[in-house]
Amino acid sequence: MSKKISHCVNSRLEEILRLYHSCFRCHKISNASNTSSIWLISGVEIFGKGLGDLYYASNQMDPYLKDKDDEDSEDLEDMTINPNDAVIVCARNEDDVSHLEVYILEESDGGDPNLYVHHHIIIPAFPLCMAWLDCPLKDREKGNFMAVGSMEPAIEIWDLDVIDEVQPHVILGGIDEEKKKKKSKKGKKSSIKYKKGSHTDSVLGLAWNKEFRNILASASADKQVKIWDVAAGKCNLTLEHHTDKVQAVAWNHHSPQILLSGSFDRSVVMKDARISTHSGFKWAVAADVESLAWDPHAEHSFVVSLEDGTIKGFDIRTAKSDPDSTSQQSSFTLHAHDKAVCTISYNPLVPNLLATGSTDKMVKLWDLSNNQPSCIASRNPKAGAVFSVAFSEDSPFVLAIGGSKGKLEIWDTLSDAGISNRFSKYSKPKKPQSVI
Repeated sequence: MSKKISHCVNSRLEEILRLYHSCFRCHKISNASNTSSIWLISGVEIFGKGLGDLYYASNQMDPYLKDKDDEDSEDLEDMTINPNDAVIVCARNEDDVSHLEVYILEESDGGDPNLYVHHHIIIPAFPLCMAWLDCPLKDREKGNFMAVGSMEPAIEIWDLDVIDEVQPHVILGGIDEEKKKKKSKKGKKSSIKYKKGSHTDSVLGLAWNKEFRNILASASADKQVKIWDVAAGKCNLTLEHHTDKVQAVAWNHHSPQILLSGSFDRSVVMKDARISTHSGFKWAVAADVESLAWDPHAEHSFVVSLEDGTIKGFDIRTAKSDPDSTSQQSSFTLHAHDKAVCTISYNPLVPNLLATGSTDKMVKLWDLSNNQPSCIASRNPKAGAVFSVAFSEDSPFVLAIGGSKGKLEIWDTLSDAGISNRFSKYSKPKKPQSVI
């Protein structure tokens, strides 16, 4: 199943957990409406269009290998993913059960789009972040996998094409259960032993490299950034340039060897991931980093969202090698929200259009032209604290929103006059591409 994705990441860990527990202990969410938000404590990924290659984990699980009647045919039709369907993946936890939910957004001519859960995958640990990857792990040119970071040190790679899957396709790092068992048999007090190259704390951020498709970057509460070879199932490089929890990582779209990371140590670091000794460039910010993203339309620019409600833009061409990171100047500073800006999403098709979401429950759309940001639309999507937003890579004005209320919201941003007046020339969707 070939899909394109617009990735969105989680909010600050402590804030997420606080809001999550207050929300889910108070509200029972029906199966018809629940969804991780684009983060309902996890995240949401918007895929591009394309036919699915779905199958069941075993023939016994597949209802379509049994005798078919009209009802079976209708069920089969419901399971079919059509070329114009958008796929959205949400990670969530409800009643102490964590799972990925795969939503289908069906477009309709003139009517409201139809949104429904296609299938879900039970996962064993509390999810914190996700990254989609099409690394060919199964003797095919392209795969359809979701990397999931959680409260555990392991990163699980799940096959989204398999219905009723019960085991991840690959596990990167984690606790070494074999060593733990051997010590227990000898009567020794067991201490936690990790697999070679593993993180030793929660995984807070993930980023898939679209050029080197087997490469995944991870950020952790253990203060480390790791570069993984997913195909080989091993850690290639560990970076230790932060002094506190690392919240977010992002690969540059135009120079795929360049990696950006943001931390609770109130810094952003850019490094060449090919060279472990590369000192990199460092920018100091005024608060804990929540999220960061490279501008897909300008290879030298990135933005960072902070816990104090501000967003800062930077141009790496003005970066200095001076070790004093406070000397690095920003392109702009935007006081975007009243509370933490948990999530940001550049529009992949419309230059200078940025979406932001916050624990102040608001989603805002910004025109960043000429490094002079202006708010052109805002709304309270009734999603609670907003943990995640993501633009579609095929339909440029479709924005998915997730928050603490546990309901996936879809905003047709072109219906807003401010967006229509400013960006309507981009309203014709491009044809789906075969490669992300």
